[in-house]
Amino acid sequence: MTKFLLSVHVLAAIVAIGPVTVAASMFPAAARRAIADPHDAAARTTLRTLHRICRVYAAVGIVVPVFGLATATSLGVLTDAWLLVSIALTAIAAALLVLRVLPRQAALLAGVDATKAGAAPGRLAAYTGVFNLLWATVTVLMIVRPGSTTGV
Repeated sequence: MTKFLLSVHVLAAIVAIGPVTVAASMFPAAARRAIADPHDAAARTTLRTLHRICRVYAAVGIVVPVFGLATATSLGVLTDAWLLVSIALTAIAAALLVLRVLPRQAALLAGVDATKAGAAPGRLAAYTGVFNLLWATVTVLMIVRPGSTTGV
């Protein structure tokens, strides 16, 4: 059962978190292009698509910590420091996505659709960068697992 839980956890991370990080990273540059040419319908469509990818895959991404916790319980590592740090970083990344990235994307999109500038793409890019760094750190912790007995 542990192998199944771990497999679902890893696959969900790849399938759900990967698209969010890529789409969120692409959004600020696409927003700058759309702001520069408010009459470019393709740029607005790109923004709407990127925002939708972020929203949908963020919702799907809840599977990652759910199966991660189930895997950790199955492995008996729920109290290991590396896992607790990973859980905290995951919670921070999720909060950042829900409270800063997605709302700023929506504000930029609304501003572009109304042909006026909304939230600043630069600030969104910074939040997105931090979000991506948090996920990269969690990924490294999941692979390296400090203090593990796997010999890594």
